[in-house]
Amino acid sequence: MPNRLAHETSPYLLQHADNPVDWWPWSAEAFDEARKSNKPVLLSVGYSSCHWCHVMAGESFEDDATAAYMNEHFVNIKVDREERPDVDAVYMEAVQAATGQGGWPMTVFLTPDAEPFYFGTYFPPAPRHGMPSFRQVLEGVRGAWTDRRDEVAEVAGKIVRDLAGREMSFGDSQVPGEEEQAQALLGLTREYDATRGGFGGAPKFPPSMVIEFLLRHHARTGSEGALQMAADTCEHMARGGIYDQLGGGFARYSVDREWVVPHFEKMLYDNALLCRVYAHLWRATGSELARRVALETADFLVRELRTNEGGFASALDADSDDGTGRHVEGAYYVWTPEQLREVLGEDAELAAHHFGVTEEGTFEEGASVLQLPQHDGVFDAEKIASIHRRLLAARAQRPAPGRDDKVVAAWNGLAVAALAETGAYFERPDLVDAAIGAADLLVRLHMDDRARLARTSKDGQVGANSGVLEDYADVAEGFLALASVTGEGVWLEFAGFLLDHVLVQFTDAESGALYDTAADAERLIRRPQDPTDNATPSGWSAAAGALLSYAAQTGAEPHRAAAERALGVVKALGPRAPRFIGWGLAVAEALLDGPREVAIVGPEGDPATKTLLRTALLGTAPGAVVAVGAPESDELPLLVGRPLVDGRPAAYVCRNFTCDAPTSDVQRLKDALGSVNAR
Repeated sequence: MPNRLAHETSPYLLQHADNPVDWWPWSAEAFDEARKSNKPVLLSVGYSSCHWCHVMAGESFEDDATAAYMNEHFVNIKVDREERPDVDAVYMEAVQAATGQGGWPMTVFLTPDAEPFYFGTYFPPAPRHGMPSFRQVLEGVRGAWTDRRDEVAEVAGKIVRDLAGREMSFGDSQVPGEEEQAQALLGLTREYDATRGGFGGAPKFPPSMVIEFLLRHHARTGSEGALQMAADTCEHMARGGIYDQLGGGFARYSVDREWVVPHFEKMLYDNALLCRVYAHLWRATGSELARRVALETADFLVRELRTNEGGFASALDADSDDGTGRHVEGAYYVWTPEQLREVLGEDAELAAHHFGVTEEGTFEEGASVLQLPQHDGVFDAEKIASIHRRLLAARAQRPAPGRDDKVVAAWNGLAVAALAETGAYFERPDLVDAAIGAADLLVRLHMDDRARLARTSKDGQVGANSGVLEDYADVAEGFLALASVTGEGVWLEFAGFLLDHVLVQFTDAESGALYDTAADAERLIRRPQDPTDNATPSGWSAAAGALLSYAAQTGAEPHRAAAERALGVVKALGPRAPRFIGWGLAVAEALLDGPREVAIVGPEGDPATKTLLRTALLGTAPGAVVAVGAPESDELPLLVGRPLVDGRPAAYVCRNFTCDAPTSDVQRLKDALGSVNAR
């Protein structure tokens, strides 16, 4: 019989709706029940494409005996971290503070007042590798709750006090300058893997936001080392198994330093960020590989993640049916030499050489992840294209990985920005249309009449959870990109509504520090606040970037001032931990460059107007904003008072309250914006 999760919209919660565990969703009623029944709370946090979440569910939550023990002695709450990033952040901070590490599934035991007192992540069904079994943990916690309640209360109280004491000191109130940006670059150079690209060791995550910083730093300073690190990392990733060589798109991370074996789940946010990175790399260098990967990743987003409502689904699972009824990680993506022979016949040997498929295998059970190793000599392009088509068609017959159809506002904002820019750069209006479709859904379904955002929707039904800072910031970022590409002022207006909420609801009036939840949001044991960029830009640095761009488009001084105050944390953290504040460093580059404000004035449809717009969009000046419209248009503030020049379309470029003479000359505009690739 289904439990209380049966009526939720989260795919992750629905995966647990038929568990024998009597799960509650996160709610005041669940904690009321814990108080009434005098039981501790077992909080389990995960997400739908998390491999070890599935493993623990199969081993423990679907086991009748384990579930019966949980139901008798605990009030059990299940949370989708993607729906409630605030709940996840608060308790993950506690887990990391107590154990030095964290991850999902996250298992936390709480008092009925939501105060944590015991933590962990995955627990096996039987003791192994020094880990207690899940049943041993349950029995130990129950014993402590029953026999040593005072001790539990003391531990819980101390943890809550320690968390409160970690309230962020804002760092420096000054904006980062040349020195801090140079120190950040030096820090990255020290951690750079010169042989394989990327930073640090295994597991290796795509450093999309750090690459954005490197590209912007190169554009502003001419640093060849920054460009080299960005370009080489992008090439190693694109040739590795972390990139889907048949269908496009990137997996979450590589388990090794060489980018060979991925953790196969494909996340919307990774692919949106990386699509934009490769488009920007092409803009900076003209790299054909960057162009191909940007377009293949954009096509993957539209083909495999777009929902019926026009938004983008959150993720594809790592696991799928291997054809025998077993759910196996990577089954959809890997190949054995025998499987190549079945599909390709005499071309199998060429395919194995081209894609690095070996008899021993690079993954498990003799299977290989497809890569694109560097080879001497030249392949027959038509033959490779034929192999690619046949393998892709054969793969399409395999059972596909599950899809998490939840639409997350923040990640859709990232996708809107990526698709709008990629569509504009490569003259693919279908991609711009896909961006507009997702933006329309965010306005129509996620925004209420006061421009407040809901975090999620599914199947056209809006979720109950309020947007957090990253939702407001990333959706504003997407709308601002659309405004630059389309010249439609409504997107700038919507971005302004969202950023006004950031100023009022998420910003500390005295320090300028930002919080991840709104002032009127549900009160947790502490108000989450994290400026570090991890898998996605933090709400903090995303807000700084969107506020800065909006101020450049509109001249809004409060938004500029808020962006500068928010960037104080980058001055503090950039030199010390540059890998974890990449987007903040990228925004600081935009601030140091101005950012430049570009107005393109000319009749719609005029080829000269289109050429100037394309030139402006392909400029590499960090964070430059672009407005395009007809003469005398008031659609966008940058267009006001900007006439044609000698009756011809013209570009106006301003920076730091100083403007160049308007020009109709494409080369002069390129020179003004650092364009190396406009054509």
